[in-house]
Amino acid sequence: MQIDKTDAKILEILQKDSRSTTQEIADQIGMSASPCWRRIKRLEDEKLIRGYGAQLDRKKIGLGVMVFIRVSIDSHSEAEARKFEEKVAELDFVVACYSIGGDADFLLQVVSPSLDTYADFSMSVIRRLPGIKEMQSMFVLKEIKAFASFPVLATV
Repeated sequence: MQIDKTDAKILEILQKDSRSTTQEIADQIGMSASPCWRRIKRLEDEKLIRGYGAQLDRKKIGLGVMVFIRVSIDSHSEAEARKFEEKVAELDFVVACYSIGGDADFLLQVVSPSLDTYADFSMSVIRRLPGIKEMQSMFVLKEIKAFASFPVLATV
């Protein structure tokens, strides 16, 4: 699906505040509410908008530790990789997982209440995942720019 500048502006607004009303969005982009609503509905139907939610402060909810884990697996068979992916998807502390190229196979983003909790989780859960050959933890010391939104206007 191709998006134009108006769609991109709508997406930018909704990423910043998903509670914006159709009227508020329409006012910001200089259009009436009905066509704006139709565009939003089309973006939802086409799955460009996958859902709406709140951005939480992880530290204020007790998740003060963030770690990226580079994982290499033993076998590169599709079945083994899928088994690893399925197990990772079940883990609450793993907030994102990516299949990557380079000297590792996967990159996991993990949050935890404390270093002790992370140590226990990494040794008793992550280390025990199927096919793990090697893992390397990289601890976030300071969050410079957390993910907030995609640069939609830059794509049109």
